[in-house]
Amino acid sequence: MFVAFYTGFIEEEGYGSKRYFKEHPQLSNNLIDKLVDLNVSIIGIDCAGVRRGPEHAPKDQYCADRDVFVVENICNLKTLLSHKTSMEFIANTYPVKYAKTTGLPCRVVAKL
Repeated sequence: MFVAFYTGFIEEEGYGSKRYFKEHPQLSNNLIDKLVDLNVSIIGIDCAGVRRGPEHAPKDQYCADRDVFVVENICNLKTLLSHKTSMEFIANTYPVKYAKTTGLPCRVVAKL
């Protein structure tokens, strides 16, 4: 199961600013634990991560250790929702190879 969170932050702030990486919305630890307990495979979010600052990498690793992967900086979630608060979709992720990057970049494609 792929669960994606639309915050609007990537459209509001734009990717790459200092504020984008340091002041983005974040998911609560309780919510992340609940998603892990529900056996979600992928948590997607339209900002720089599910947690900020020194909690970012450890929380990503916490999820990965439980076979849950975090996909950050997802674009176009607003278009996907089409003015709905939630919807079901099939998501496919495709790895992308970039030189000198951190993380595991991928392209996410949704089938409505």
